[in-house]
Parts: sequence; structure tokens; C-alpha cells
Amino acid sequence: MQYGQHPAPRFTVAHLSDVHLLAHGVRQYGVVEPEDGLRLALDRVGRLDPVPQALVFTGDLADKAEPDAYARLRELVEPAAAAMGAEVVWVIGNHDERAPYAKGLFDSDDDGPQDRVHDLGGLRIVALDTSVAGYHHGALAPEQLDWLRDVLGTPAEHGTILAMHHAPIPLPTLEPAAIIELLDQESLAAVVRGSDVRQILGGHFHYTSHSTFAGVPVSIASASCYTTDPAPVDRLISGVDGHQAFNTVHVYDDRIVHTVVPIPEAPEVSGQSAAFREALDALSFEERREIISRKDSDFNTHAESHEPREPLTDL
Repeated sequence: MQYGQHPAPRFTVAHLSDVHLLAHGVRQYGVVEPEDGLRLALDRVGRLDPVPQALVFTGDLADKAEPDAYARLRELVEPAAAAMGAEVVWVIGNHDERAPYAKGLFDSDDDGPQDRVHDLGGLRIVALDTSVAGYHHGALAPEQLDWLRDVLGTPAEHGTILAMHHAPIPLPTLEPAAIIELLDQESLAAVVRGSDVRQILGGHFHYTSHSTFAGVPVSIASASCYTTDPAPVDRLISGVDGHQAFNTVHVYDDRIVHTVVPIPEAPEVSGQSAAFREALDALSFEERREIISRKDSDFNTHAESHEPREPLTDL
């Protein structure tokens, strides 16, 4: 059912980041249980409508690159994705390490750059490895840029999304993090500029942010473990156990829409039951507009008076 001027999105992607899973139930900083955040995130993803065709995890999947953490990650994510009919796109981060990452998630002994291409029925998602062994900053080797240039040389039917951990954006609310940003960003820009790349997805900073790069929109997802407070009090950097979120990525033919989805539950103060959709669908466009949009309709009068609403069929 189309309620407005725009059709349904052609593709839906759930963009999650910075799981930082630890083996054997160890807590981060003695407080945060990363598995709890991931479970909550997957539960929320499973409620999305439309259902995502892909779950993209933009790096820092295992906090210490432990094989058991990667095994547990697959145990939690793969069945949930399969139940949705969604493909899983893994992206390596600075806390991950190539050898255990490749072995744990892809059953591969290839410990080289973990760059991969995924095809969602014409929407191409390229997982780009920006990790640097032994360091937290990001970089792309010349051979990786050559590989990416070759991939992008053939446009995808519905364009390309780049998924990378160290996304190339400024950090005005977290300036010290620029120390561990992606190096030599202009070299990547030279490859991306003029290509069919429609979107860049990233993580790394543990808070939501948006920018542009080489004329392409960039979207950073927050973390499912702990997050970075962009407005701390008397602290240079402050990691907090709160504000966890992921993003939805709705891909249309002419645009992409991002929505931040908080992971923790919150008390409902207003709303309608799922049956409300069926009642709306039974009405004409004009009837729906009169009931929902007209300020003095019974529907809105009840809302403004904070009284319980009558069923839509009685309005």
C-alpha cells in the first residue's frame, strides 16, 4: 500500500557496526556485555518492515579478534539473517585481525586484504578492508585501490554501496579520533569520483554521523556495544553505556534514505496497534488524508486531548 508520493524502496539494508564481541562472556570495561547489545539489535532488525535483504556490519566485529568471538558472532547472526532471508556482509575493522577474521567468518586461510563484492540482485555492496596490521588508523594499499577501480569499471544495475570501517569524513565533535582516521583519503576519492558509488557506509567512531565524500553521501552507524558521547562534560573523550543504535538504508531508484534505529527499548506514550494498518488500507487516499491530516478530525481531536482513540472504523 502506497500512502504518499513515493513507491516502496527497491532495497532495504540494515547497517550495524562495532559489535566488539568478546569470547567467554567477558565484559568491556567490566560493565558492557557486547553480546547483549547484538542480541537486542538483531531483535530490532527482525521487526523491520520491509525486511532487509542484507545485514551489513561495518567492522570491529570481535574486540580482540578471538576465534571464539567470531564463532559466536556467526552463531548469533547467521540464523537471524537466514530467518529474514537476508545476506550477511562482514567488513573488517581495526580491532579485527585478518587471519582469524578470514578463518572465523569465511573459513578461509587467505590473510591478505579482506575486500569482497556482494550482489543483491543488481545492487552491489563492496566490503573494503581499511585495516592496518598492528594499528588503529586506516589505510588502503595501492593494489586495493587498483582492485576497486577495476570492480567499479563495470557499473552495477542499481549502483554500488561501499562498506568500510574507517569512513572518510571529518570529525568535528570528536577531533582526537582524527588521529586514527583513514589516511590518504584523496587517493580513494580519485577512484570513487565519477563511478556508480551511490553511498558509503562506515563505523569506527561509535556514534551516528553523516557527510559527503567525492560527491557521494556517507553514513556512519553507531555501535551496538558502547557509544561515544559527542557532548561530554569535562571529558576529552567519553565512552558511555547508552545511545546504542543501527541504521536502516532504504535504496530507491533516485535516492537513499537513512534512519537511525535506537537499540534499547523505550516506553510507548502514543501509538496504534498493528491492526490500524488494515483499517487504513481499506480507505481511499482522500479518506485517509481527511482522517489523519485534518486537524479537527475525531482522530486528531482524541490525540490532542490525550484521551484514548476510538477504533478507526468508528471515526
